[in-house]
Amino acid sequence: MLRNQLEFSANKVTVTQVIANLGAITGGTVVGYCSEVFGRRLSILTMCVLGAALIYPYGFLKDERIAAAAFFEQFAVQGAWGVVPIHLMELSPAGFRTFVVGTSYQLGNLVSSASSTIEATIGERFPLPPTASGVQRYVYGKVIAIFMACVFTYLFVLVLIGPERKDRQMTEGDGIEEAV
Repeated sequence: MLRNQLEFSANKVTVTQVIANLGAITGGTVVGYCSEVFGRRLSILTMCVLGAALIYPYGFLKDERIAAAAFFEQFAVQGAWGVVPIHLMELSPAGFRTFVVGTSYQLGNLVSSASSTIEATIGERFPLPPTASGVQRYVYGKVIAIFMACVFTYLFVLVLIGPERKDRQMTEGDGIEEAV
């Protein structure tokens, strides 16, 4: 998107990606810590709302300001998804904790593995004028915005309807096995 749609140079792409990754590192750290104080569900739900609110600037800004949007969008993405593994650990029975988290992670990778191909294919439906050298360009920001809105909505709904078991004892015989 940065190179094709916005025609950023390689240097601008690198700087923007570094800024976005710093946002992700910061979001995972800060929100992970805050989830210890405010709870896993509230932390995830808050980051989903923040991330959804930032979809427009993240997908549709057309200049260097996109770096700031990328920082805060990735802050929200990693803030939300960084808390999910411990939330799943606290919800799972002792004998299945690592299985549930590991399998969920790998199934998520499986489901998302085709997303770049799908985004590229759908993006071709939204063409931009070609560059002066004739290179075809597409509005990938619109497709990325749609994908992100779906993911934030999905996570928000699942966490909203699910329970919270923060501060649960993570030992055998903690009581959840009887409930299952």
